[in-house]
Amino acid sequence: MYNNNSDKDWLGAAVTAALGAGIVTSFAVSQGQNPFIALAITGFSALIALLCGYFGLI
Repeated sequence: MYNNNSDKDWLGAAVTAALGAGIVTSFAVSQGQNPFIALAITGFSALIALLCGYFGLI
C-alpha cells in the first residue's frame, strides 16, 4: 500500500511549492510589500520544500 521507493517528481514539487508560496506572497504584495522581496520569499520557500522532499521529511 505504501511505496517508499516511488519515483519523486521534482518538477511537480517545485511548481506546487512555488504556487503555494506565490499565493501568500501575492497577498503580501497587494498589502504593500516590495515585489522583489516577495519573489525572494517564494524562491526560498520552494527551495526549502524541495530539500524537505529530498530528505524525506514530507
